[in-house]
Amino acid sequence: MSRKIRYGMVGGGRGAFIGGVHRIAAAIDQQIELVCGAFSSDPERSKASGADLYLPASRCYGTFQEMIKAEAKLPEGERMDFVSIVTPNHMHFPPAKMALENGFHVLSDKPATLNLAEAKKLADIVKKTGQLYGLTHNYTGYPLVKEARELIAAGKLGKIRKVVVEYPQGWLATRIEASGQKQAAWRTDPKRSGAAGCIGDIGTHAENLAEYITGLKIEELAADLTSFVKGRKLDDDGNVLLRFKGGAKGVLHSSQISVGEENNLNIRVYGEIGGLEWHQRDPNTMFLKWADQPQQIYRTGLGYLSAAAKGATRTPPAHPEGYLEAFANVYKNFARRIRAVQAGTKLAKNDAALDYPKIEDGVRGMAFIEAVVKSSKKNAAWTKLDV
Repeated sequence: MSRKIRYGMVGGGRGAFIGGVHRIAAAIDQQIELVCGAFSSDPERSKASGADLYLPASRCYGTFQEMIKAEAKLPEGERMDFVSIVTPNHMHFPPAKMALENGFHVLSDKPATLNLAEAKKLADIVKKTGQLYGLTHNYTGYPLVKEARELIAAGKLGKIRKVVVEYPQGWLATRIEASGQKQAAWRTDPKRSGAAGCIGDIGTHAENLAEYITGLKIEELAADLTSFVKGRKLDDDGNVLLRFKGGAKGVLHSSQISVGEENNLNIRVYGEIGGLEWHQRDPNTMFLKWADQPQQIYRTGLGYLSAAAKGATRTPPAHPEGYLEAFANVYKNFARRIRAVQAGTKLAKNDAALDYPKIEDGVRGMAFIEAVVKSSKKNAAWTKLDV
């Protein structure tokens, strides 16, 4: 197929943050192009947002329903190939369902849906339709995150015993949602965010990162959620003990009231013979630790890294590579998978085109949120994930 992969966007119009991030990420490798969109729940705002992006007026739709129906009627050589969903959580499921059922692949912002019941229903739809579904847990796209995963899978650290993953922020230390701050408003609203606030917004990133790097699955947890800011309806701080299948134990904390913190996502993993540490604030550096030899420092872009890490790297050593490039790696692999499907090509199990978060990860994320909320309501009782 000698053309770019085409996509339509739902959400991400004027005033939105994440829509622009997705569009930049999709464009980095020049393999994907935006051809249409329904960018807002307000039809006029949606069309104006499309005009801002210089899309033809005929491809700027008032609603996602209108977009999907109209695109499905276009010739195969013109219509979009997939839908990118960048709305608040409560609007993830409806366009995903409709797109899949009308023959379009879906790449959605996380979490997958508003609740676990929707996520399980969506998994059934993905299976029934045979369409591709991806989830933008973008931190899995960093080269050294992939290197960490490769090292652990190869047994370099020995059997994993302990995982510590943290995602503190400080931007919700005061009740800024009351001032009309758009990003805060929907994230603290149960009707749009779901049963959890901080845990759903960034705690799921920590959960996904821990499972992606270690290859282990969380079986049960004990959680303590708090809404520190008076008048806030959802949690702004969460502390979770984890038990993984196979015996490893873990600690996860996410917070949006940790004053002075920006996006300090980090992870430490300890096995029987070694450990590793990675921080998103310095994503091009990873530390390996040993009991009987000096600490090692791994850096992005160098020749000793695995093929997985090299394949996710775009710049020579020491040139900063980060958030947008990691996001782009999810889009790149998803687009490659679409090309393979369209060409009828069967991919090897280790093909990089298969390395992106899928509906299974989305279901696990929603099961994690539900278990955390249940556990916290029962005074941190141990609670199994319903997957």
